[in-house]
Amino acid sequence: MRIFSRIGTLTAAATVLTGMTAIQMTLVAVGNITDFETNREFVHHVLAMDTTFQSPNMMWRAITSPGLADAVYVAIIAWELLTALSLIAGFVAWIRTHLAGRPLSTAKQLSNLGWVMQLTLFGVGFIAIGGEWFQMWQSSKWNGLQPALQNLIIASFGLVLTHLATKDSRRAAGVPDDNVS
Repeated sequence: MRIFSRIGTLTAAATVLTGMTAIQMTLVAVGNITDFETNREFVHHVLAMDTTFQSPNMMWRAITSPGLADAVYVAIIAWELLTALSLIAGFVAWIRTHLAGRPLSTAKQLSNLGWVMQLTLFGVGFIAIGGEWFQMWQSSKWNGLQPALQNLIIASFGLVLTHLATKDSRRAAGVPDDNVS
């Protein structure tokens, strides 16, 4: 019965969400490496703004240099890998927390690092820069705003959940709420 009482906790939920997001970000990065050309083409089209409304007031923003577009794409993949590694480390730390009764701080920090990196990539990189600066929202073929939003929501929820899990764990241990970080 004790195992069931642990499964229903916020820390268990944070563990599962960290693990799920770690798998997802790992698959995203591995997919971009093993099927390099597909998303390379996506990045090139978004940066070139060649499927937007072609407004002369906006087209000065376009990046048509293949070398620069490739550098951006490689940077995205590197960021995805680092995000995945942070989340994997966070997941391992959550498991250790459950099995060995270790403090939540390491698991929380690593998970939060991964989710902030994910927020940065999808919120800043894809929604703000890709979606608005490069007008990706105008493209019917090369519009990645919906998947970016999904990733943004998952990472945001993960950040909230880890803070709630920490607060819940400390409350269960009798630590007052004003000491929660």
